[in-house]
Amino acid sequence: MFRGRSKHNLDAKGRLAIPTRFREVLEERNENSLVLTNHHGCLWAYVKSDWLAIEKKAMELPEFDDNVNIYLRYFISGAKECPLKQNRITIPADLREIAGLNREVVLVGNLKRFEIWDKDRWEEVFQMAKDRFPMASQSLREFGI
Repeated sequence: MFRGRSKHNLDAKGRLAIPTRFREVLEERNENSLVLTNHHGCLWAYVKSDWLAIEKKAMELPEFDDNVNIYLRYFISGAKECPLKQNRITIPADLREIAGLNREVVLVGNLKRFEIWDKDRWEEVFQMAKDRFPMASQSLREFGI
């Protein structure tokens, strides 16, 4: 599982070093690439097998539903496989642009996936999460948390 947060720098070619604890997840699952896609203000990174499960579910969605088409056009079509080379991935330029990634980024573990945020944007989003956490955590009681 992907856990924790860490700050990193992208180089001029968009290469990102994957932290050891995240690489260990890839090694345990015998994966040598990640699938990245755009999400709300950041990128989501999945191991390939988990991404394939998402695609399989997406293929079963009703193709004439407007919300499904929005989901497919934005989330699914943004997916790019990024091979792990020398403990780094190269984030494609179009995904860097969509997510507003500059040199400084933050990787945020979310169990089955991790997020890649521009550092400044992450600080804003994290502050909102911190402020809303007391109320949000109470609402999770119905899920046994």
